Amino acid sequence: MKKALYGLLLVLLLSLLGCSANAATITPDQTQPSSSSAYIENKGSDTIVNLALAWAERYQQVRPDVRISVTGGGSGTGLAALNNGTVDIANASRTIKPEEEALLEEQGYKAIQFTIARDAIAVIVNPNNPVQQLTLQQISQIYKGEINNWQEVGGEDRPIVRLSRETNSGTHVYFLEEVIRLGNSDDKSIFSADTLLLPSSEGIIAEVRDNPNAIGYDGLGYVTPEVKVLGIAPDPTSPYVKPSVATVTDGSYAISRDLYMYTRQEPAGEIKNYLDWILSPEAQQIVSEMGFVPVQ
Repeated sequence: MKKALYGLLLVLLLSLLGCSANAATITPDQTQPSSSSAYIENKGSDTIVNLALAWAERYQQVRPDVRISVTGGGSGTGLAALNNGTVDIANASRTIKPEEEALLEEQGYKAIQFTIARDAIAVIVNPNNPVQQLTLQQISQIYKGEINNWQEVGGEDRPIVRLSRETNSGTHVYFLEEVIRLGNSDDKSIFSADTLLLPSSEGIIAEVRDNPNAIGYDGLGYVTPEVKVLGIAPDPTSPYVKPSVATVTDGSYAISRDLYMYTRQEPAGEIKNYLDWILSPEAQQIVSEMGFVPVQ
């Protein structure tokens, strides 16, 4: 009886030792996921956000080990997050301001700028508005509150409803400096006090679509057939040109700009790899598909 019991215990002991030996041969990759994946935080311009989301989705197919988070909120929000060190890449539809650069320098960093696409700002009205074109001077006067009725620019006797992006938007800043102030750095004009500030590009499209008296502006990549795009001329003697990839590329459209990504120092590792890919032909093809203008 004792021999049988000892034999059974011996079999159990050998069995346990065999299990331990087998467990020791299992590699970490077989027992848990790899912890070597990279994470990139990207935030800022609402003009760029859909393009940045498309890039992130495609890149994660190319590099499944790299996770990319993309959020909007405006150029100012993205650059503030860059100053706070809470993002790796800030998206901006305007150049960084001197005071934003100074905040980075106080922390021992230097803003690095990457031009990642080009864009046109389309001036849009309701499809039922008979106005087809405006000069930059007329647009400036409308947004400063000096022209208040569509009849003054060849339209019907209707009040003009002015729409704009909010002040943290890079598009708002660019439109203020280059259209309302006509590029004059000494001009301190501002938007008319009755201008309606909307939080998104989609919001401006929706309001112009529904309001026959409205005028707005939006990045070309956001414009839909539901609104009318106006021809724009620098002055009354110049041709009126509508925004398109071709007219931005050849410089004939008056309201176009570069789009940017910023880092707080020279990028390295996966952040550099991602930015290099963004400037590649594959990524720049997505720029065209999204209605923007490639830089290459």
